[in-house]
Amino acid sequence: MSRPPRDFWLLLGGYAVSSYGNYLNLIALGLFSYQWTGSTWATGAIMAIRLGTGFVTGLVSGRVLPRVARRPLLLGLDLLQATAMVVLVLAPSLAVLVLVAVVLGAGNTTLVVALRSGIPDLVPPDGRTRANGRLVTARSLASVLGFGTAALVIDLGGYTAAFLLNAASFVVSASALAFVRWPRSEHAPDSPSRRKSRSLLRYLPPLLAGMVVVRGVDALASAGHNVALPIYASLTAPDHPAAVSAQFWTAWAIGSMSAHQLVNRLVKRVDHRTFAIATCAMSVCFVLAFTGLPPYWLIAVCLLAGVADGVSEIGYLSTLQTMPEQERTRVFGLSASVENSAFAGGMVIAAGLLDVLPVLAVVGGLHGIAVTGVLVFLLLSRRSHGGEHIDHSRSPAGADRG
Repeated sequence: MSRPPRDFWLLLGGYAVSSYGNYLNLIALGLFSYQWTGSTWATGAIMAIRLGTGFVTGLVSGRVLPRVARRPLLLGLDLLQATAMVVLVLAPSLAVLVLVAVVLGAGNTTLVVALRSGIPDLVPPDGRTRANGRLVTARSLASVLGFGTAALVIDLGGYTAAFLLNAASFVVSASALAFVRWPRSEHAPDSPSRRKSRSLLRYLPPLLAGMVVVRGVDALASAGHNVALPIYASLTAPDHPAAVSAQFWTAWAIGSMSAHQLVNRLVKRVDHRTFAIATCAMSVCFVLAFTGLPPYWLIAVCLLAGVADGVSEIGYLSTLQTMPEQERTRVFGLSASVENSAFAGGMVIAAGLLDVLPVLAVVGGLHGIAVTGVLVFLLLSRRSHGGEHIDHSRSPAGADRG
């Protein structure tokens, strides 16, 4: 088995550190926005601006990234995000909050698109699935540390400490990115052959389009349990709601971090079916988590949800990465836009439904939509896959075992 090269490790390290800062910032910026503005509407608008910027950036980045040198672009965005956080500390205002939301939405989405689409350029084919597993692990670990330390950082040092720590995470990420060499993306981007390939690869294959749609429906359903969890925790454990939330997310994260080990050892083939089945299993587990289970069963179900979540993402990334370079970047940009918009829409829908329906009904209904979408996708892909070529052999799961 080939080890991922130095450039992948540098990029992964930068992504992990900046992701920690982003997860910490999700809590700190939301609380600070409400404290500064005193308005739930303004706080929601700032978060919507951040997600909306991510949506637009996903559409744009798919066309921009193949045309520019990725290293200076990503390095510059990290430094811009660090600067924005420092400005927020020095001169807080509503205008600066909006600016920070725009900068963070653009920077995070661009890095995610560049990393997902760039893995085939940075690792050999027999290491691609393993690299995707490490990407999922890094994201899960960053989310646990970011969410888990947010309250402690804010309690000890206030919002100033949280924002400066976030700025430092971007500086560390930029330092790592400064040494990353992109084998192809930094070459002359608009040669005649590449312009021709763009015109020939104009349409997204139906199989991959279906996967992007399922990913969006899954993001919508995931927004449901994210919004519902604080309410559910307060209802089931009014004296210790934080403990329920901690059990939920810690078990999920451990499962997600374990997913790539499961794929490497047990899954012989990573493709669109792996993605679909794992997505369906994840939805079922998340619904079960809201049925009033005892703590040990809640932990077990959330652990399984995390495993399924990780396997789903590995299958998704590995399948989309089989596309040619030019189309690969565009489809990951489209995917980022779909995920951001679906998650934002899911939060709005879930919040509205939770005012009139029980938690289980809302979570079960949204994840029921996701399961239905998966089953439709599997049925249609079974009918059409015979005539559609997706080269899964370029990324065999079995080749990554070790």
